[in-house]
Amino acid sequence: QVQLVESGGGLVQAGGSLRLSCAASDSFFSLRRMGWYRQAPGKLRELVADITSGGTTNYVDSVKGRFTISRDNAKKTVYLQMSSLKPEDTAVYSCGAGRPSTLSRTYDYWGQGTQVTVSS
Repeated sequence: QVQLVESGGGLVQAGGSLRLSCAASDSFFSLRRMGWYRQAPGKLRELVADITSGGTTNYVDSVKGRFTISRDNAKKTVYLQMSSLKPEDTAVYSCGAGRPSTLSRTYDYWGQGTQVTVSS
């Protein structure tokens, strides 16, 4: 089974930056859409950003211009560079792995998540 391990979360003041990493143990990593989701307490999980196997990116409107998703297929790692962080970005951030050789946003595998807390 695919294993995904997130890292890089922490506590940061508003306006600061963090880079999240998601390392995958996955033979099909390069063929998958990879996504970052977040979930704040009491709220629904939402897609933050995703990236196709070919490098096409997508972002939720609230993070456009502030977050950048990227991937390194050689390292089997997807990143989320977050800047100009806001308190409303506070959430547990999880990465998900889509289905190989498709543009599917059905994420079959998930990491444990990493906490991002942005103080005012």
